[in-house]
Amino acid sequence: MIRVQDDSGWITIGDAEDRPALAFQRVEDYRPPQWPGQEVPQQVHLDVRVKDLDEAERQVLETGATSLKRGTDAFRVYLDPAGHPFCLVQW
Repeated sequence: MIRVQDDSGWITIGDAEDRPALAFQRVEDYRPPQWPGQEVPQQVHLDVRVKDLDEAERQVLETGATSLKRGTDAFRVYLDPAGHPFCLVQW
């Protein structure tokens, strides 16, 4: 069964609370990507849910991520080695 959760600008799809899910954020004035052109590039951002934020940060930095020094007590923002943004989120 697919779980769909709709909370203030976010839609989350998954099959259980304790398993990975995909979350989509609504944006105002959305412009869909144009491919293969790059006038409006493709847009993807992953949030990775972790139990221990400090340990997960240690692991991603060790494997080549760069911290953007942004976030809160519940999430932190990074770039992968190719420069794509992602977040670690403690739930």
